[in-house]
Amino acid sequence: MKRSFTVRQGALDGVEAFLGVARHHSFRKAADELGVTTSAVSQAIRALEARVGVALFIRTTRSVGLTEAGERFHARARPAFEELVSANEAARQLAVKPTGLLRLTVPRGVVPIVLEPIVASFCRAYPEVQVEIVASEELVDLAANRFDAGVRMGQFIAPDMVTVRLSQPFPLAVVASPTHLADRVAPEHPSQLYDYACLRWRRSNGTIAPWTFKDGGHEFEVEVNGPYIANDFPTLISAAIAGMGLAQVPSPLAAKFISEGKLLHLLEPFAPLTPGVFLYHPGRHQVMPKLRAFIEHIRAHAVARRAKKLGGEIR
Repeated sequence: MKRSFTVRQGALDGVEAFLGVARHHSFRKAADELGVTTSAVSQAIRALEARVGVALFIRTTRSVGLTEAGERFHARARPAFEELVSANEAARQLAVKPTGLLRLTVPRGVVPIVLEPIVASFCRAYPEVQVEIVASEELVDLAANRFDAGVRMGQFIAPDMVTVRLSQPFPLAVVASPTHLADRVAPEHPSQLYDYACLRWRRSNGTIAPWTFKDGGHEFEVEVNGPYIANDFPTLISAAIAGMGLAQVPSPLAAKFISEGKLLHLLEPFAPLTPGVFLYHPGRHQVMPKLRAFIEHIRAHAVARRAKKLGGEIR
């Protein structure tokens, strides 16, 4: 049978005073150390003895000593109280400066393009913070899974989250390898995709995402079919490069392979614009110094990147 119990309210009251008197063998010196009156210490000890149900000190006009019960209480209370003080200090350190473990849940494809340059410079700037990147496509509960923050495309972030921009808005790109299209004409309109093998993305909620397009100011969806389904974009890109079919993926993930000629960019006039990638966390009142430092580092990195781009344009 499971034992159920709680620490009684006020059970720790007077313990610090007790340890001070035991250490100094003096109520007055304990009071001076605690910054209170001798009377306050005496009252705290009397209340503690009443709760314990036994005298803890032998008091005379000349000295103060521990009773046998007091010695037993002291032997257990002193290390326990010191551990509480240490625990308090350990927790306080996390609240006063950037330190500890910063856990982030991040889609696999975002890590090399968006996060790696930021994390590398952050680790150099804040050596007392350890950054843990958990690469996953799942939209996990940050608090339940002990994450400080997450990274996702803006359209997948819950509206009650606080967000910090990591990238500018970007389009979704439909891509295919030249070999896949070697013996057929590339589609010129999304309505033609029913005749093509399309590589599909399964969302974290289990549904298969339709492909999204825009025509002027109007957005529309197309239900596609094909031989391959994956739950992350890098896997879809690899399958497209291998010639398995067409894929719709975030354009920054495909840009390198398009420039290298491994992928062709299709249906560009119909590419929808996404909000971009964001860091998100539960709220301003729950931000520890380690996360606050990371957010400020992201903003400083963005300012430096814009300044560098502007400098290049001026030259």
